[in-house]
Amino acid sequence: MSDKKVFVVDVARCSGCFNCQLACKDEHCGNDWPPYAKPQPDTGQFCLKLEQNERGTIPKVRVHYIPRLCRHCDDAPCMAAAPEAVYRRPDALVIIDPEKAAGNDKLVESCPFGAIYWNEDLKLAQKCTGCAHLLDAGQTPRCVDACPTDALIFGTEDELRELIAQAKPEAGARGSHVYYLNVPGRFIAGTVYDPIEKEVVIGAVCRLKAAGKEWTATSDEYGDFWFTDLEEQGDYELAIESPGFHTKSFSKLSAKDDLNLGDIPLARK
Repeated sequence: MSDKKVFVVDVARCSGCFNCQLACKDEHCGNDWPPYAKPQPDTGQFCLKLEQNERGTIPKVRVHYIPRLCRHCDDAPCMAAAPEAVYRRPDALVIIDPEKAAGNDKLVESCPFGAIYWNEDLKLAQKCTGCAHLLDAGQTPRCVDACPTDALIFGTEDELRELIAQAKPEAGARGSHVYYLNVPGRFIAGTVYDPIEKEVVIGAVCRLKAAGKEWTATSDEYGDFWFTDLEEQGDYELAIESPGFHTKSFSKLSAKDDLNLGDIPLARK
């Protein structure tokens, strides 16, 4: 059995309330938690920071939030940068020793995720400790305890194995102990309308193809269609069909960014 601790973040459950970020600051500002952490500055530094992602263009816009924190990597670059000052606990949490790491600002640059901050007042690199001081007391990390939607989940690898299996690998992760579920993929969307009647077209069948795969969507009562959770792969092809109209086709649509095709007129036969 594995006693290694992990965080699982369900992005679909996150409402962007910022409770996790606020609770984290409250736990670490003005508080000294030896031997794991010294006080954070009141502003400009976050062990956990809520990332807001705004996607698309008006009116096809979607927003999602992702709590970001130290990944507590198996192959932790910060440990390689300062092996005398950064260590791993038996539960797999990576800790910057606040005494041994004093004055080592190179630790900030070592993290590929920007999860390490420099405390100028203390001349100390600081990051998420997984609230190791609370774990030692049999409690859970403050961010997890403060989450009202259960978007943040904490436990052992064995306890959360099924959720971990659903997570997609994070780009650049090196044995991360933070797993993200339901991170939205790219979208392609648009609005279908009849330029003669100046009305939206309801029920138009939209077929999207790429790499031998096909997805189908139907325009709703507002003429809107959405293809969501698309991979950033090669070009997509789109065909829009509706009785009494010529097929409208698009080629070489890229999903490297979220794509709003805007208002799409269909020509009558």
